[in-house]
Amino acid sequence: MIETLSLPRIVHLKNGQGVTLVRAEAADGPDLLRFYSDMPEEDRLVLKDDVTTADWLDRFLAKLSNNEAISVIGRVGGDVRGEGTLYRTAFGWSRHVGEIRLNVARSVRGQGLGLELARHIVKLAIDSGIDKLVAHMVDSQVAAKRTFEKLGFHREAELQGHVTDIQGKRRNLIVYANDVSHVWSAMETLLGACCT
Repeated sequence: MIETLSLPRIVHLKNGQGVTLVRAEAADGPDLLRFYSDMPEEDRLVLKDDVTTADWLDRFLAKLSNNEAISVIGRVGGDVRGEGTLYRTAFGWSRHVGEIRLNVARSVRGQGLGLELARHIVKLAIDSGIDKLVAHMVDSQVAAKRTFEKLGFHREAELQGHVTDIQGKRRNLIVYANDVSHVWSAMETLLGACCT
């Protein structure tokens, strides 16, 4: 059974720390920009956008306002420590497919924030009528691949030299995907195992 996940919501990480999850709004823009600007370059190396610029923020907030994207942020003491986004299209042959992107600050990695963000993004996908989720990453993102595999995603494709990182290096793009219902089941199993 798929439970109701309302926002805002306080969740507790493995270390007991409370995190407030909220749906991102335009007013969160400066905090999101600070979150990404403070992120080490190594972590931003292969993101799809340069998330440290006002131009990126303007485009992102426009996507939020016209429902091309739905974002959930996790705040610790008022500071953004994680962000998950569901990207979707309203028309066309892929309108049933959503893309999930997750980013978590190093200071709280391994504490369950990524899983909580993913859980809310998957629930938003279900509520939006999305049937399939995809996640894109490069071959060097070993931890991200492991995380998405735990969440029930499987590798669907690898495109050779498809990504040029911010340092100009070519990398292989890996596409992970699964039906939303399978992802939800895997996530609930994972949450049950970690929380009992």
